[in-house]
Amino acid sequence: MAKPTPLKVSLNLAQADAIVDEALRLARKHGLQPLTVVVLDAGGHQIVAKREDGCGIMRVQVATAKAYGALGMGISSRELGEHVKGRELFGSSLSVISGGRFATVPGGVLIRDAGGNVIGAVGITGDVSAADEFAAIGGIRSVGLVSDPAEPSEGWNR
Repeated sequence: MAKPTPLKVSLNLAQADAIVDEALRLARKHGLQPLTVVVLDAGGHQIVAKREDGCGIMRVQVATAKAYGALGMGISSRELGEHVKGRELFGSSLSVISGGRFATVPGGVLIRDAGGNVIGAVGITGDVSAADEFAAIGGIRSVGLVSDPAEPSEGWNR
């Protein structure tokens, strides 16, 4: 029997691991609460998940929902929140459709390659959502990839 051919990946384990480590480094540097960070590939499959000591037991699911929802709709979880404002039935429907993996607060950031293609997403939870998003953006940038959104919310560190 022939050996299986490896699948081509756009976001590899080393990149995903480095994104998580930088996000956590930034969190410690800025005194954020303990974070949970999840990186998904473009198909919504988990590549890396790390949960700092002190995080609640549902944080992996929350971080995954931020990243998965962003991938599923093609916009950041911050933008998702704005998109479903006043359309609660639509937001609830998307949550049901995704099996509960849908969060509409900042912290779900798309990862794009240099050509603008979405190759994955980062989801972070543990601090206020704007700070979660800040750490995700910093992690993505640290490996030379493009974050979407490009900048954290103004006043993320208040």
